[in-house]
Amino acid sequence: MKSPNPQPFGSATALGHAIRRGKLKARDALEAQIERIHSHDGAINAVVVRDFDHARQQADRIDRIIQRGSERQKQSLGPLCGVPITVKESYDLSGHPSTFGRVDMRNNIAGDDALMVKRLKAAGAVVMGKTNVPVRLSDWQSFNPIYGTTNNPFDLQRVPGGSSGGGAAALAAGLSFLELGSDIGGSIRGPAHFCGVFGHKPSIGMLSGAGHALPEAKASADLVAYGPLARYAADLDVSFELLLDQDASRHSLKPLPARLAKASGWRVALLSDAKTCPVDRDIVQGLEALGDRLEQIGVQLIRQGPPLDLDDVHRLYIRMLRAATSRSLSDREFDEQSKIAQAYRKGLRREREGYDYYAWMVQANTMSHREWLQAHEARIAMAHRWASWFDSVDVLLCPVASMPAFKHMQSGERWERMIPVNGEPQPSTQTMFWAGMATLCGLPGTAVPAGQTAQGLPYGVQVIGPRDGDRITLAFSALLEKRAGCQFAAPSAFA
Repeated sequence: MKSPNPQPFGSATALGHAIRRGKLKARDALEAQIERIHSHDGAINAVVVRDFDHARQQADRIDRIIQRGSERQKQSLGPLCGVPITVKESYDLSGHPSTFGRVDMRNNIAGDDALMVKRLKAAGAVVMGKTNVPVRLSDWQSFNPIYGTTNNPFDLQRVPGGSSGGGAAALAAGLSFLELGSDIGGSIRGPAHFCGVFGHKPSIGMLSGAGHALPEAKASADLVAYGPLARYAADLDVSFELLLDQDASRHSLKPLPARLAKASGWRVALLSDAKTCPVDRDIVQGLEALGDRLEQIGVQLIRQGPPLDLDDVHRLYIRMLRAATSRSLSDREFDEQSKIAQAYRKGLRREREGYDYYAWMVQANTMSHREWLQAHEARIAMAHRWASWFDSVDVLLCPVASMPAFKHMQSGERWERMIPVNGEPQPSTQTMFWAGMATLCGLPGTAVPAGQTAQGLPYGVQVIGPRDGDRITLAFSALLEKRAGCQFAAPSAFA
């Protein structure tokens, strides 16, 4: 007998409320999701690690508490009571491998859940399994030799983004109600943009990465942030609050000014395109039209970006990003790249004019500690300029990426893969320009579904706020959803 369908594209918090009130059993909600995964995930390949038996135990426990538990037990059931969710493959889930897509890590079995996973479970979430990623979480696609390729539910020939691509695809296809991702180069925001869902990259250090690392990595990586993806702004907001430490005093979260209760209180900057990384015309036109709608509801809009040299921001971001991930290089790779970097420094090799990701990467991968300190000083100077600008602006709206989901492209190096944008080839790595605007200085960035291109591919808008202004970007995301038509729309093939 088939389980009742708990509206697979519904809200996570609404489902949790229904289960907590006894209107739906947690086990029935779970079985409906498992059924959808069996029916649809063969085409998408999103939920690659499945923990259905343990999830059933979790769901049955919740049902027992609701039916026969004490009042104290019932009150302990959180806002995600019985909600079936997934988490990114790189998060530890007890008894299952955390491989980061690496064949040599197949036997890296987690002995415990990651801290963020524990917090979601404590709020009542039922974790069904883990979702696909690229190798080392280092691509805007999601494919690896262990679990294969994840497809975009809006077009199976296209990518769902990376590195939280499996999670975004699962949400868009109605396979999961909430996802836990991570982001250093747009890995939450990019997949949200490509799959038409919400995703929040918190301010750096806001949420813990404990249990999101390979065994050899004991120190936290620079720039990386951990956060949720969802189909609705309210689910994103609730999950963010649940993932915070209980001791909220540890955080310097900025309060939401009272004036932001009204649309007219918001001061918003809009940057829809940039010479450093040109954006698809459909996306530019869509974001400009969004600006028009915001003005119509009273938002104070200025159509310009921050007073920073955005080319310098991007170059410095790539420099700090590649330095942050360089510890994964083997000794042989480091020696080889050191020689190439020296050739660039001595003028024996020349950087390509405008954009040369490879040249920037090898020099960043092999920089000295003194060079890193100098780059860090430049980053802090930029952070102060951002902070001053945000004294007069609440949020910046800009693209998440320069293009909608592109077709699968798995050969060659990432910086060699060319994607057409307005008829011109653009290296796939260049679109990290838009991710780096928030990441470099640790700013919060929320991806919000903003529309679809003429081809029916979703695209998002990125809401960037001041450092520790997570509640500000999340609040504006809710306004975009409620007042400006920025809403999730299910892919027709899976609706």
